[in-house]
Amino acid sequence: MACLTLLFLLLLIKFASSQQISNPITTEDCNNRWIYIRNLPSSFNLDLLAKCSEYPLFDDFCPYLANHGLGQKTHSKSRSWYRSDPLLLELIFHRRILEYPCLTNDPNVANAVFLPYYAAIDSLRYLYGPDVNSSFQHGLDLFEFLQSNEPEIWKKHMGHDHFLVMSRPAWDFSQPLDNDPPIWGTSFLELPDFYNVTILLPEGRAWPWQEHAVPYPTSFHPPNLACFDAWVRRVKRSKRTSLMLFAGGGGIGATPNIRRSIRTECNNANNSSNNGNNTSFNKSTRIYSKICNIVDCSNGICEHDPLRYMKPMLQATFCLQPPGDTPTRRSTFDAITAGCIPVFFEELSAKMQYQWHLPEDKYPEFSVFIPKEEVVFKGLKILDVLMAIPRSEVGKMRESIVELIPRVMYRRHGSSLGLRTKKDAFDTAIDGTLQTIKDKLSNMLEHRPLV
Repeated sequence: MACLTLLFLLLLIKFASSQQISNPITTEDCNNRWIYIRNLPSSFNLDLLAKCSEYPLFDDFCPYLANHGLGQKTHSKSRSWYRSDPLLLELIFHRRILEYPCLTNDPNVANAVFLPYYAAIDSLRYLYGPDVNSSFQHGLDLFEFLQSNEPEIWKKHMGHDHFLVMSRPAWDFSQPLDNDPPIWGTSFLELPDFYNVTILLPEGRAWPWQEHAVPYPTSFHPPNLACFDAWVRRVKRSKRTSLMLFAGGGGIGATPNIRRSIRTECNNANNSSNNGNNTSFNKSTRIYSKICNIVDCSNGICEHDPLRYMKPMLQATFCLQPPGDTPTRRSTFDAITAGCIPVFFEELSAKMQYQWHLPEDKYPEFSVFIPKEEVVFKGLKILDVLMAIPRSEVGKMRESIVELIPRVMYRRHGSSLGLRTKKDAFDTAIDGTLQTIKDKLSNMLEHRPLV
């Protein structure tokens, strides 16, 4: 299966790189939207996939190459649900951009240049392999190629019109170049050579202007409008029998942290309710049969099994999104897909990240924010905050969540024309990238010295 995927992708990539693209839309529709795909050697992308089982301390990701990076179907009759791995966002994005209607074979007319480099997958040999002590070299081969092969493409705007996708958080690529001994991660984002390139990744840092966060891929990849509409109907009619849900691991140690506080509050609230002691809860929220539900995802058991958490999310009104090793969570987008209102505990988890897909001024309409310090150190009860939200407002928030589903999903490649009328996470990322590059180039022209 993996070999067939690689072969088909190779044929597609060669076609997109060497043939005149036939677009179903007019040239006028593509004004300021032309993208040129840089023809990189396969050592920067497809060859990396062939090594999917060669990293001794990293899970074998070969099974998730199926269906062009979407992974295996959750069951044989599934049409929209896959066992997707976030690491393969680079492959998913690459496959989708081959269908982009405004591709050009002429870099001189392109408004943006896409680098199909699987940066996160290439980083595995530095993070887990024998080259880990030379992680400052991650990306140097790519830069050397861009300088030596058709260098005029790069030099035209010194990389300001280039963009690429990285499927791991920025922190994994932010090791200082002069660290000795090296710490975790590679130094790709610290290389001055790539400072001008627009980087799309699932989590960015707060300060670098070139990093733009895009949604983690969930397991929902509908192929047509009928499948999408069927899921939305299910989300709307699903009975929300749990007030709040946490799907994740951690929080079992003695050190105070938000995950430990969530587990403690959930256990106490459920025990109190079962003993009949939580009278105020029973009076205020009779529509719920359970106060708090925990789906234990420790040791990665939920990563490729959406059935474990999607059904409980469909039954919950609020889905708690505490930070873990890094601020963001794939679970945020699983929750939105399930129509479950996300509850954030720090702003870097989403509000300061996904500004293309989840506009900052819209957060009060679809989410709840509770500062983690108030919960962990000052005793604020999450339950009290959520119970205080009027049911009418909860209803409006759920309506807003449903409207966001298209923007955070990656529809299946080769999807129907009807579904393509709804902009998904890929479409929104491309729009944001093109606007970002346009703004950068305009700013460069404005500040160009007179001669």
